[in-house]
Amino acid sequence: MVCQACGASVVDGVYFCSKCGAQVVAAQPTYAAYPQPPAPVLVPRVRRHLQTLGVLWCAFGAYRFISGLMGMFFLHAFAGRGFGGYDWPFNHSHGVFGQPWMASLLPVIAVYTVVMAGLALFVGYSLLTRRPWGRTLAIVVGILSLLKPFFGTALGIYTLWVLAPGASGLEYDAIADRT
Repeated sequence: MVCQACGASVVDGVYFCSKCGAQVVAAQPTYAAYPQPPAPVLVPRVRRHLQTLGVLWCAFGAYRFISGLMGMFFLHAFAGRGFGGYDWPFNHSHGVFGQPWMASLLPVIAVYTVVMAGLALFVGYSLLTRRPWGRTLAIVVGILSLLKPFFGTALGIYTLWVLAPGASGLEYDAIADRT
């Protein structure tokens, strides 16, 4: 160490300079020469996840539409003429749709598929375009989608995590398109 008053060499652990008697203070390293790292920019949660949430809702709508079409196809195949000829095990002589009660299921499945897929696509569109009512619609449809196993449940939980808290409502209102 060096005495700050006279510049004489001082032994470590000594508190006063032997040459001039000045109090010796251990030199603290200065960090002013080093640049401070920039503070991380915190993007609020809704702004960070809104685009992803909108795209996932659109993909979920397409998934629901395709799975509904496949369900109708298999219902028609099992209840109707089947995949094969007359030796198909579910092939009955009850008309095109097999059992009479099966004939009523196809229109119900078709309407349900179109409505739920359209609703999911509409939620995705409203979130992607930042409509003021998009948050409310997404929360309602997110709660309804919790009943759809796997993808619907995961998307419903993700939607509620992003949009349900009160602070998220204020943030969504701030970024919503108010035209």
